[in-house]
Amino acid sequence: MAPQQRPPHSRRTAEGEPQLSLRTRLALVFVAATLIPLGATLWLASILLDQSLRLGPSTQLTSLASSLETTGREYYRQACEQLRSDAHTGRIRPVVLAKTPELQHLSDEFRASEEAERFERVGGNLVYLEGRNVWQTPLPVNLAQLAGQIALARDTASHDLRRGLFGAWWLLAALIWFFALGLVWWVATRFTRPIVNLTAAMRALAAGNFRIRVEHTQSGEIGSATDAFNHTAAELETNRDRLVYLTQLASWQVLARKMAHEVKNSLTPIRLTVEEMVARHDEPNEDDRRAFLTQAAGIVTDEIESLERRIRAFSEFSSEPPVCLEQLDLPALVEERIAFLRAAHPEVGYAVQTAANTPSALADEDLVKGILVNLLENAADAAGAGGQILTKVAAVRSSDGADKVAIEVHDSGPGLSDLARKSLFQPTISFKQRGMGLGLSIARKSALLSGGDILLIAGELGGAGFRVLLPTGEHGLTPHSGR
Repeated sequence: MAPQQRPPHSRRTAEGEPQLSLRTRLALVFVAATLIPLGATLWLASILLDQSLRLGPSTQLTSLASSLETTGREYYRQACEQLRSDAHTGRIRPVVLAKTPELQHLSDEFRASEEAERFERVGGNLVYLEGRNVWQTPLPVNLAQLAGQIALARDTASHDLRRGLFGAWWLLAALIWFFALGLVWWVATRFTRPIVNLTAAMRALAAGNFRIRVEHTQSGEIGSATDAFNHTAAELETNRDRLVYLTQLASWQVLARKMAHEVKNSLTPIRLTVEEMVARHDEPNEDDRRAFLTQAAGIVTDEIESLERRIRAFSEFSSEPPVCLEQLDLPALVEERIAFLRAAHPEVGYAVQTAANTPSALADEDLVKGILVNLLENAADAAGAGGQILTKVAAVRSSDGADKVAIEVHDSGPGLSDLARKSLFQPTISFKQRGMGLGLSIARKSALLSGGDILLIAGELGGAGFRVLLPTGEHGLTPHSGR
């Protein structure tokens, strides 16, 4: 079972634009569908609460505080007028300042201020200062205490019931809305997670992962869809395995028919030659019999060698030797292989072009030598007597953007037909008279094992052209290796 992945909040489309997940879209629909009604409800409820609380105790307390403040100010004004009148008419006598140090200090401060008159509250008395005289009279009402009570009433009114109720009402509404949003997000997550997992599994299945399965614990339509997907994936995996097996079996059948045909082609002349040897065993002419036996032995030897070559080719195609990577000087390696080839094909002309600053290659030397021998042999056979072979070594940039070292082999032969181009690297298909159809297949497998490849390119001499790509020693790819 493949583990479930936590669904992402958003995905990207094939064009690269971000796409919101179903869960996020459900949450946004909830926000859009509830914010406007919630705002209207809070606004209307606030108006109704304000109207219903305007006649509440807080309003009365504010009015009472204002009335007390007005009364206190009027009382203080009248007391000041009465004290001034009593002082001017002589109904009360001035205070002896020597006996009252507190009033003496107040009188000195008053004279220094050059004011005409002043009224002060000292303790529970009202004091009147004019010139050098000071009068005082007791106040029946404690104005300081009254002022404190008025201030307390105003402070209480500023934190009235309406303001506290409105704050509590808005806070409660916000908490309820956020709780509902969290609930919607949780429900959307539980609802969309199986769909997201199923979609991701479908993408993996479309990419070729037939072992993908989706775990689920839900019932209903989503559970049925998940079961159907798991069943389909299991069927596809089974059919894929069967198809792979049948394809491999068909490939081995083709190889078996090819091998049987090649062996039969060699055994037939051997059998006919042996039968002819038996028929001529009693031939009287000793010279003729010796000449025939020599010819027959040559035929048998040639066919046995042909059988050995066929068996060796199949053996090389089926094996994967260990890959030993090392830094290779490709121009020197190409010159070495061409030197060996000149002895076998002296009738062919050779030319080598090496670009400046060609980097070394990171590959298996034996595999590269085998590739070069195969390509150069094919080129020599195609060029024929008087033909030309051009070999080029240079650094190139592959289609995937990686730095490579390329070896190109061009010949002046007749070139390749369209049929040959389509099936050039397929095993057991050969367009040479004595070919097994495995040389280019083995060469390309060797290039792939070294982290490179072999490509068919346009020939520069009128015939075929091949390009061997190998990783550079500085930025070599990690090749596949096997035994």
